[in-house]
Amino acid sequence: MADLLSDDEIEAEMPDDWERVGDEIVRVYEFDDYLEGVAFASEVGELAEEEFHHPTIEIRYGEVEVRFTSHEEGGITDADIEMAELTDDLR
Repeated sequence: MADLLSDDEIEAEMPDDWERVGDEIVRVYEFDDYLEGVAFASEVGELAEEEFHHPTIEIRYGEVEVRFTSHEEGGITDADIEMAELTDDLR
């Protein structure tokens, strides 16, 4: 099990364009069309399977929202920060 990060650690380590919402880190990615967003969400899903750390993904027209948290630990851990960075690398 990973250790929960402190508020200061989360703030310092969270990638740009991500925000903290309660016990999750969240980013909305924008796309020119719906299918571009669907393709991105699929890539995020493949990454999540490889890393065995699964986000909540919401696909809307022109945007995809990605949320990470470590459910077992009850909050944000290094694994969530790492997945946010890896997700950003897909763009």
